[in-house]
Amino acid sequence: MEKIGFVGLGTMGMPMARNLQKAGYSLVVYNRTAERTRDFVGQANVKIVDSPAEVAENCEILFTMLAADDAVEEVILGEKGVLSAAEAGLTVVDSSTVAPQTSLRMAEELAKKEIDFLDAPVTGSKPQATEGILTFMVGGRAEVFERCLPLFQAMGKHAYHMGAQGAGSQAKLGNNTMAAIHLLAMTEALTMVSKAGVDPALFLEMVSGGGGRSGMVDTKGPKVVNRDFRPHFKTELMLKDLGLATSFANELAIPTPVLATVKEMLQIAMTKGFAQEDMCSVIKCYEEWAGIEVKARDLKI
Repeated sequence: MEKIGFVGLGTMGMPMARNLQKAGYSLVVYNRTAERTRDFVGQANVKIVDSPAEVAENCEILFTMLAADDAVEEVILGEKGVLSAAEAGLTVVDSSTVAPQTSLRMAEELAKKEIDFLDAPVTGSKPQATEGILTFMVGGRAEVFERCLPLFQAMGKHAYHMGAQGAGSQAKLGNNTMAAIHLLAMTEALTMVSKAGVDPALFLEMVSGGGGRSGMVDTKGPKVVNRDFRPHFKTELMLKDLGLATSFANELAIPTPVLATVKEMLQIAMTKGFAQEDMCSVIKCYEEWAGIEVKARDLKI
């Protein structure tokens, strides 16, 4: 079985790496903050190294799961980065959410050394990563996608080949645009019915069976009404993604008025101090304006 490299053991990367380990793969791992690797210390099928370059030297397929474009560029192109040590035949799979142009640049630079590249961001947050039910949207050569498919299946329930390099990142920005819009739609509706005196938990149960249902209703609704703002997907990260989506839309010269409004609401949540909380904490802005607290009548945390 192939040896798999993994760079970036954060909120998403750690459970993804663990699911690869559970599937029987040997891992080579690196994280900038070394303490995040401590759970792997002493495990026979995991090698902890000191740089992305060392990961590249010791694996056949290398995954990155990082917070932003500059982190991806540093890990792949920087000093002691993947490109400094990688040899022809390596495959790099970036599951970070980045600008399509960043994905295309990484693909171009890696191709100079005959290294394959897939942009393969995911939909899902920490619970889905932990359960191994992420969905991958992948850009790159079809034969490389097929080679990596067993790895995607070890970490997720679906993997879609979206097209050429960059298509995965493009699809992810479209997905997160929809997710954020759905989040704000749910937030406004919950504020409305709560202000009127309806139990928001009962409202969510009702909505889940009809046309207003969405992934945000299923995953973020319970967190809101149970006052659980622990981060599964931080407000600051969604705002970053919406900034990328806005730039992408500008490149395409298309108007996105709803995206613009939602981005402003996430920015307000940031200025209120909710950057490190789950993105559903945006409801606290609405609660302040409405003079209420949105919570289930039988609160369960």
